[in-house]
Amino acid sequence: MSRLQQRFAQLKKENRAALVTFLTAGDPDYDTAAAILDGLPQAGADIIELGMPFTDPMADGPAIQLSSLRALAKGQSVASTLKMITEFRQRDNETPIVLMGYFNPIHRYGVERFIADAGKAGVDGLIVVDLPAEHDRDLCIPAQAAGIDFVRLTTPTSDDARLERILDNSGGFVYYVSVAGTTGAGSATIDHVQQAVTRIRKHTELPVSVGFGIRTPEQAANIARVADGVVVGSALVQKIAEASDGEQAKTDVLALCSQLAQAVRKARD
Repeated sequence: MSRLQQRFAQLKKENRAALVTFLTAGDPDYDTAAAILDGLPQAGADIIELGMPFTDPMADGPAIQLSSLRALAKGQSVASTLKMITEFRQRDNETPIVLMGYFNPIHRYGVERFIADAGKAGVDGLIVVDLPAEHDRDLCIPAQAAGIDFVRLTTPTSDDARLERILDNSGGFVYYVSVAGTTGAGSATIDHVQQAVTRIRKHTELPVSVGFGIRTPEQAANIARVADGVVVGSALVQKIAEASDGEQAKTDVLALCSQLAQAVRKARD
């Protein structure tokens, strides 16, 4: 099984949801981001989404947009992001890592080269926000052929017919965007999320993780009771923006991760 499959299978045995944490590679700089990345598993992250900085992240709200700009200003690139994962894998060969981003940087890097280098680095999955199912041959199918899962986003506006199309060729888990809008903007009611997760599960056996608008341990625990995974990004990234230096950024991000992890792990008790 892949790392993602192994992790969700283990968590199912433990009867708890996964805490999926998001970090922008290179934010606020390479060394600090690498240190935070290394610390996330011990702080309780079950799966890590690592964002590839991009100048026009259309699905992201202000917090993650600014994190991309900070990283790009320090010279972060696709190559250095893959280098960061390679270094992480020297110390951790179990925690799944999903690269999240946009197609333009991958296209510029070269799709075939990107897939090969991502596989060597130890990438387990890809979330490419602006590449719909109609373009599976551009990246999804080649990535899957190389053993990298292609994680799909579904939204409150995805009807049953669209779900069938979206989930075709998907792998790893399904990422349910719980609010219509960008990352960090508002949050959905637990009833809405429960109904959506139930509907998605009628179309797939993949685990369903819920993200967008989850900022506090209480919110994370509520989602963990009904979903297979809880995705937190903007709240963690905001800690970096507010920190006075890299050391404080690391301390604050890992402290919040630990609080979220404790809430998620106790949610079904």
